[in-house]
Amino acid sequence: MTELDRAKFTKEVTVPSVEIQSKNVGKSMPVFKKYLLKMEKLKPVTEVQGNDERRKLLLDPILFETFDKLREEDQQKLSELDLNKNSFSNTCLHLEYHNFRIDDVFKAVLPEGKEGCTSYSRIGHIIHLNLRDHLLPYKNLVGQVLVDKLIGVKTVVNKSSAIDSTYRNFQMEVLAGEADFVTEVKENLCTFKFDFSQVYWNSRLCTEHERIIKLLPQKSVLFDVFAGVGPFSVPAAKVRKCRVFANDLNPSSYHWLKENVRLNKVENVDTFNLDGRQFIREQMPPFLLTRPTEPIHVTMNLPALAVEFLDAFIGLLSGVELDPLLDITVHVYSFCEESSAFSEMRTKVESALKHSIENEQIVELVDVRDVSPKKHMLRLSFRIPPDVLTKAAEEETSSEPKRLKLDLETQDR
Repeated sequence: MTELDRAKFTKEVTVPSVEIQSKNVGKSMPVFKKYLLKMEKLKPVTEVQGNDERRKLLLDPILFETFDKLREEDQQKLSELDLNKNSFSNTCLHLEYHNFRIDDVFKAVLPEGKEGCTSYSRIGHIIHLNLRDHLLPYKNLVGQVLVDKLIGVKTVVNKSSAIDSTYRNFQMEVLAGEADFVTEVKENLCTFKFDFSQVYWNSRLCTEHERIIKLLPQKSVLFDVFAGVGPFSVPAAKVRKCRVFANDLNPSSYHWLKENVRLNKVENVDTFNLDGRQFIREQMPPFLLTRPTEPIHVTMNLPALAVEFLDAFIGLLSGVELDPLLDITVHVYSFCEESSAFSEMRTKVESALKHSIENEQIVELVDVRDVSPKKHMLRLSFRIPPDVLTKAAEEETSSEPKRLKLDLETQDR
């Protein structure tokens, strides 16, 4: 079946059942609960027509065989409730498509012996799939079943191309429902609204977003280099009362970032639509030169490329004497191979910074999630070595922070 035919699921089935006094239903559950028939829009405990004092329990024919096959102690418990093997009978049920659970539907129509549709992401009213090749002939059926069976789902899409590394969005195909991509998601006490077809959002990163928010001290400072629609920036400002500088190159992400700042009524958030390297080199020095005493955190969640942007910190404060030293913690993400993930991550970061990181400068190294069997997304959180910031940068990059320093001094005068 490649096109959903709901009529094919209409059938008459016979299941074991037992009648019991209404007052004893609860007492019988320690025995019967695991055998009850579980189907959608079908109550396993029903009234007996014409007798208000009795109830009928519908049992799963796969799980329940006969009274005699029950454990001896279970038989004894039922006997105390005036039940025996003669209390059981068969009941005929009329089942339709709406009675079958989603897994049962897929098991009935998808290729036998192959991986079914067991994994998906939900983003508000949207279901996002990444179907394997053997399921593509059944993609519209899969989409329709998900719309039918999942409450509140209006749109099902399938990823049809790789994620664009510049704007972090991807092409998608609507499999079922409406082509409505503007959705809302609640996460970390905040509401996020965005057009899923134009921005990057991964619900599987909810736990990681929460971990970072918990790492931020109250009223600290956050520079969010690849902010997206604000999953770090907005709760940092709302929950942790941080001073936030949030940036994203994608114009659509920037639009929804500003909208989510407004929607969540957060203050102390400045938003930017810049290249990540430009954001670091233009927006960080003016603030750092004010000699802030608050802890400063920098999030760089662009796993495919973020490490390459670390060179923007080299010579960021060239010629500036850091006394006292600034407390800057960088949280940078990257994809690494499973076999050497942790050593690979550290090597990548040190190579980009052209500077080693001492063990005491590492806050934590976290395996965020498995992207594929041999590919992991990692985060290295580390305190940036002061020598990196003050290093005499190459001529084409060193002049910018110095000029910003001079501009500030001129303004002060």
